[in-house]
Amino acid sequence: MLSILIPGIIILFIAILLMGVRVFFTKDGKFPSLHIGDSIAMQERGIHCATSQDAEMSKRESPIEKFLKSDNL
Repeated sequence: MLSILIPGIIILFIAILLMGVRVFFTKDGKFPSLHIGDSIAMQERGIHCATSQDAEMSKRESPIEKFLKSDNL
């Protein structure tokens, strides 16, 4: 049991250390953003995250509201 546990803990420690090299060893270390809206390639294609798309859609006025506000009645 102990012969499996110790190497497992060591491997886990090395994996966590390697994943966080940039975070642990640089001055302004932080994990890269995984949000779709922060990706330059997605921005070039006009693709946004779901949260910003929802906010954008809620700001738009529906065609029914436009019609009701106009003098077409």
